[in-house]
Amino acid sequence: MSEAPRVACLREDWADPAIPLPAYETAGAAGADLRANLAPQDRAGGLVLAPGARALVPTGLRVAVPEGWEMQLRPRSGLALRQGLTLANAPGTVDADYRGPLGVVMINLGQEPCTIAHGERIAQAVLGPVRQAAFEEVAELDDTARGAGGFGSTGRGVGE
Repeated sequence: MSEAPRVACLREDWADPAIPLPAYETAGAAGADLRANLAPQDRAGGLVLAPGARALVPTGLRVAVPEGWEMQLRPRSGLALRQGLTLANAPGTVDADYRGPLGVVMINLGQEPCTIAHGERIAQAVLGPVRQAAFEEVAELDDTARGAGGFGSTGRGVGE
């Protein structure tokens, strides 16, 4: 197996240095957990998300993803199941040339308000290789068995 790509992490000046950098919680994990690193005035009470509300949750980090790679931000399944918290733009993409603050766009799809605590694991970061495509205009497309069928055209897979 080739050497793992290295993601440089820079803490924001205001960020709490006690909050760990993204980390894989198990040896077989595909995603490194990202943690909420709230502004000093929000740390004690956390960030409350009402049902249907969304917020940009700060991580307190800026990252440098290696060229030829992307960082996808994905929801944590336990938060989604237990509290209805997920990412509004899942998966979010951090491009290799982005150097701004790393935030996670979270939404509460649950029925009750949810509090995101300072230091809580809120999302997963998955690195993947990127290949850019060449887009070209053509006069027609090749035929396939599926054709133009979409949005359920292949059925549900139950009793068919």
